[in-house]
Amino acid sequence: MGAVEIVPASRAHIGRIARRMREIDRLECAAKGRPDPACALRYSLVSASFALVARIDGSPHAMFGVTPFNLCEGVGRPWFLGSDEVYRHPREMITLGRDLVEIMLDSFPRLENVIAACNDRGIRMLRHWGFRLGEEVQVFGGVDFLPFWRDARV
Repeated sequence: MGAVEIVPASRAHIGRIARRMREIDRLECAAKGRPDPACALRYSLVSASFALVARIDGSPHAMFGVTPFNLCEGVGRPWFLGSDEVYRHPREMITLGRDLVEIMLDSFPRLENVIAACNDRGIRMLRHWGFRLGEEVQVFGGVDFLPFWRDARV
């Protein structure tokens, strides 16, 4: 297995990640109004304050970043869309993810978003990255989502 490398995201990564996107990520995107994975990635990339790509053996497998939500209150929306391959590198993704979440928190003192309640791997990753999950279900496009958040340490 190759090492995970983090690089700045670009439009050139979109097609390859979209073709490999996990079914649960596709479901989440569709439930939130973006049924085409490439469209969801393009939207996420252009709306992000910053976006990065996880490459494995030189090939892009995930794109993630943070999008401004409420600048007055310092709230950003973190997001992560990718293939099953990134989850085959849990130690690297946990370590890299923790560092990247800290960078996001430098720009946004509060990070919050929602995740599909059935996205077990994603939920485990969020917990490893220090996010808390709520229990109040929110429904988008017929899919149950749970809120998650993390605040910068004061």
